[in-house]
Amino acid sequence: MSKAAHAPETQATQFLKANKVAYAPHLYAYEEHGGTRVSARELGVDEHAVVKTLIFEDESGKPLIVLMHGDCKVSTKELARQIPCKKVEPCKPEVANRHTGFLVGGTSPFGTKKAMPVFIEKSILDLPLIYINGGRRGFLLALDPQEILRTLRPKCVDAALAD
Repeated sequence: MSKAAHAPETQATQFLKANKVAYAPHLYAYEEHGGTRVSARELGVDEHAVVKTLIFEDESGKPLIVLMHGDCKVSTKELARQIPCKKVEPCKPEVANRHTGFLVGGTSPFGTKKAMPVFIEKSILDLPLIYINGGRRGFLLALDPQEILRTLRPKCVDAALAD
């Protein structure tokens, strides 16, 4: 998609505007099951700077958001130990959609339907700029990762596994 294409208004962009967060919208051609590899390639950026918004649930079914580098996986064992809880596992896509109000592949941590605790891989905060979902498939937002700290007040974790 060209840069001239109009950036959509989503729950996420409304949340960011309300919180006076500066961001740059980036539209790209979404590919089913392409993940951050495709978005990084389409935008010409390092996949490590593309941040995945993952919806997990704990042993009692309570949802939580995990923000992780695009080129890493979440160690559920390590995450559960640090949260702390007995176990965490990814939500089924339809459950994640219900919790967030977003379709999987277009999930943003900003403007979710339900308020959920947010956990961020601590090394994401060391990056000068990140690319994170803007609330729909094929739509990323470039922003300063410190804005996540300010607006979402996440707990930092160290649960990354090389993909």
